[in-house]
Amino acid sequence: MSLAEVAWPRRKLSVSRKGRWPVNWAIVLLDTAIVRLLFPLGGVGLAVWAGQVDTGLLNQLELSPALEGGAAFLLLDLAVWFQHWAAHKVPLLWRVHQVHHADGDMDVTTALRFHPVEILLSFFWKGAVIIALGASPEAVLVFEIALNGTAMFNHANARLPGCLDSALRFLVVTPDMHRVHHSAARNETDSNYGFCLSVWDRLFRTYVRMPALGHQRMTIGLSPEKSRGARRLGWSLLLPFRDNGRNP
Repeated sequence: MSLAEVAWPRRKLSVSRKGRWPVNWAIVLLDTAIVRLLFPLGGVGLAVWAGQVDTGLLNQLELSPALEGGAAFLLLDLAVWFQHWAAHKVPLLWRVHQVHHADGDMDVTTALRFHPVEILLSFFWKGAVIIALGASPEAVLVFEIALNGTAMFNHANARLPGCLDSALRFLVVTPDMHRVHHSAARNETDSNYGFCLSVWDRLFRTYVRMPALGHQRMTIGLSPEKSRGARRLGWSLLLPFRDNGRNP
């Protein structure tokens, strides 16, 4: 996706990669170290455990592996959509989630720019859902690969042909669709919460087709001050503890 951003950029970046990527990647490395240290087994390990103790909804139903895997994928994606929606609606959750939105440009590294506290909360939430569902390890693995892959795809500053974008967004979230969510306009920030499947935003009426100002003229981020601060690691990590958490 990084190569696609270079070959077919959608927007001109306001700040060079050199000015943004070191902090974004530093946050990624910190998040990875924390999760691996505290939760070495991850979601797949929780799914293995749930199967061993025969707990969870899907473990109680006699479904074919394909049907069980499909149901687990859909419900896990719905759970992530709900988590994202809650991160915008609950002030305490917004305090940490705004670190993701503070980035003044949007590219593939923005997909991975999450405060460590949000990463931990996300792990607990997904872990609880995995156990409650009794999702199989295979379904969890496929879901995690799809979630991470589509997140980097739909955050990428890459241009898709209009006809391809229109076709893809009936199933998955495209870069143009998710870019609306990173708009500085409040009504656009509170839309298009999906990371993988696009159906949930249509179902819950949070879908916005395009930004009011168009993709070239729209402002990405929260405010000029926060966009500047987002390029500093210490500022980004301390933002949830000094900001009032108000969704702009």
